[in-house]
Amino acid sequence: MVVTFGPVALVAEIVMAPSCTRRCFLAAATSAAAGLALSRLPNASAAAARKPNILYIMADDLGYGDLGSYGQKVIQTPNLDKLASQGTRFTQCYTGSTVCAPSRSVLMTGLHTGHTTVRGNAGKGGRVPLRAEDVTVGEVLKAAGYATGMTGKWGLGEPDTVGLPNRQGFDDWFGYLNQKHAHDYYPEYLWHNEQKVVLKGNAGSKRQEYSHDLFTDFAEKFIRRHADRPFFLYLPYTIPHAKYEIPDTAPYTNKPWKANEKVHAAMVTRMDRDIGRLMGVLEELKIADNTIVFFCSDNGAAERWEGRFDSSGPLRGRKRDLYEGGIRTPMIVRWPGRVKAGATSPAAWYFADVLPTLAELTGATPPAGKLDGVSVAPTLLGKDQPELNERFLYWEFFERGFQQAVRWGKWKAIRPQPGRPLELYDLDADLGEKHNVAADNPAVIEKIETYLKTARTESERWPVPAPKAEGGKQPKKAKTNKK
Repeated sequence: MVVTFGPVALVAEIVMAPSCTRRCFLAAATSAAAGLALSRLPNASAAAARKPNILYIMADDLGYGDLGSYGQKVIQTPNLDKLASQGTRFTQCYTGSTVCAPSRSVLMTGLHTGHTTVRGNAGKGGRVPLRAEDVTVGEVLKAAGYATGMTGKWGLGEPDTVGLPNRQGFDDWFGYLNQKHAHDYYPEYLWHNEQKVVLKGNAGSKRQEYSHDLFTDFAEKFIRRHADRPFFLYLPYTIPHAKYEIPDTAPYTNKPWKANEKVHAAMVTRMDRDIGRLMGVLEELKIADNTIVFFCSDNGAAERWEGRFDSSGPLRGRKRDLYEGGIRTPMIVRWPGRVKAGATSPAAWYFADVLPTLAELTGATPPAGKLDGVSVAPTLLGKDQPELNERFLYWEFFERGFQQAVRWGKWKAIRPQPGRPLELYDLDADLGEKHNVAADNPAVIEKIETYLKTARTESERWPVPAPKAEGGKQPKKAKTNKK
């Protein structure tokens, strides 16, 4: 495939050979469409500059109640609270999963955990990378002419696999590939593109280079370097995931708290400080009004911190639960003049919607084939999308056997184990999921059970275990006569 751009003209030659995958065709088709459109404009570079930049910031294990704008009373988050006042705060946004890797896979591919490639932190045989045929947000926006960057934790491909960020649509990236490696905030190395970068300040157990700070530095440099063209920067911070390590616990050092409580709070406040720094860079470069900023978490709080921070807020559960505390996330979206400032929206959407939403907002072409997500661009822009209340949202999780969850309108259903009856909660009346009303709503259960029959496809790397008998034991296999 050869694609050549001129300032007001496009020459595209697509050679359809067996080596040209779906992603190859997507890149060529999107580039051709964008180039032809720009060729009809008097100033193509000015038209390109009018495309919005995308800054997508994601915390790691941040709870629904960890921000002041979501009810936090103790941890200081002034910059994120300001971001919420300048944009719309979504109260019913959901992650892709209740743990790291599958949540990120859903975010990148627009496919829920019943269809996306990476359905858990580890599958049968170990960690599973994204495949060559998977099409990511990075690829979609790169094909539309965006500079694509990422810094932080990837979690979707180990070294020398097709799942590496540079092989999944990101021009420039810096950070951790592996989730466990990302637990260490003073690592001896990180990755820049496909090269290992040794951090001399952390050699021999020294603790001089804090990875979170390096990610913020990289993000600022990326923004400055691409300020004159559309860019997509994906910033999946590792804060406040354990281990609880930080250079300084200020402003909580003198609080009469446990050590990890101080670190958790200081991590969140440090991240807030750095997000304020990046927002200042956008203002300085005069691109803040043309940059859509998203902020969320990858899953629920790892620790509820009850009585100290109440990180899950009013929600039941935490990370590794499919109750609301494990999958509902703060979501703030800011785009001055387009996304309503100081607003709160109860619209229900989730990570699978991000890819089609960004495609619509940027004029990019989403991948061919059915996505599980839909564009919520109208909702972000303050328009009604009643169809969001009629669709099903789906999750599955394998670390504790096999759990499933479904959101449909006001209803939330959970199957805690294969073969077990669904639990049902009315989230309008029971946000804390305290009262199972399945017995009172057989028609709703029937509707959700029907949906579940076709909600997912099988995965060789994540086989569904056989249902357990009452008492948690596998049912005995029937004896057969051997002849």
